[in-house]
Amino acid sequence: MDEVDRKILRALQDDASLSHAALAERVGAAPTSCWRRIRALEAAGVLLRQVRLVDPESVGRGVNVMLQVRMKSHSMDARRDFEAFVERRPEIMECYSMSGEWDYLMRVVAADVTAYERFLMRELLNQPNVATSASHFALSRVKYTTAVPV
Repeated sequence: MDEVDRKILRALQDDASLSHAALAERVGAAPTSCWRRIRALEAAGVLLRQVRLVDPESVGRGVNVMLQVRMKSHSMDARRDFEAFVERRPEIMECYSMSGEWDYLMRVVAADVTAYERFLMRELLNQPNVATSASHFALSRVKYTTAVPV
C-alpha cells in the first residue's frame, strides 16, 4: 500500500459518494488508476461495503448505552448462543468479546430509558448464559468517527 492508496482510503472514509473523477482530483491520480486501486483494495479486503450513516437522534434512538456483560458459562455453545442473540438485536450497534473482568462490551441505542430497560430486563438478562450486566449511559458524544487512521 503506497501513499496514493492511503489518500484514497482517507478520502473515501470522508465521503464514499465521490465520483472517480473527483476522487482522482483529490488524491492526484488519474481516474482509471483510482478505479483500479479501489478494486484492488476491495479484493484485498481493505475496503469493505459502502454505507450511509444515520443520525440516531433523528430516528428516535438518542439514548446511547455502554453495556458490559458477564457470562455464567464460557463454553463454546454458550458463547455461540449469546453471539447469535447479539446478531439478531438491531439495538446492539457494536459488540466486543473482551479480556478482563467482563466478557462482552457493547453499545446499545434506544429511544429512551424505558425502552432500554425493557430490552435489558426482558431480552438480555433473560438469556440463559448471562450472569450479570452493568449499564453506563452516555451523557453526550464527545467524539465519534468511523474513519480508521491510515
